[in-house]
Amino acid sequence: MNPTASIIITAALVFYSIGVWSERLQGRLKAWHLIFFILGLISDTWGTGMMFDFAGGLTIDLHGISGLLAIILMFIHAVWALVVLIRQDEKALTNFHKFSLFVWLIWLIPYFSPMLFELAG
Repeated sequence: MNPTASIIITAALVFYSIGVWSERLQGRLKAWHLIFFILGLISDTWGTGMMFDFAGGLTIDLHGISGLLAIILMFIHAVWALVVLIRQDEKALTNFHKFSLFVWLIWLIPYFSPMLFELAG
């Protein structure tokens, strides 16, 4: 395990969680939420790249595939948040948190799966 990559990916968890949960609690997507989504995406992509180097590439298992899926979804999430913010559609701004929570929950799978695999054995 690469400790630097683990710290960077944990920073991604913090950034992404702040963005997602503050958006949810405030009930409306705001530009600063997008900034935290992007910080989470950058941190996760950076840390994952370091993990790929450490592991010798993408692993074809739950962790590797869900991690790649999570980064793709985080990218789509950030782009869609930008579109919603530009359009200023009130319904989309107040309902965006549903997509955010979905992406965040998917993101948790690769974050916690190494810990679960370690506990299992």
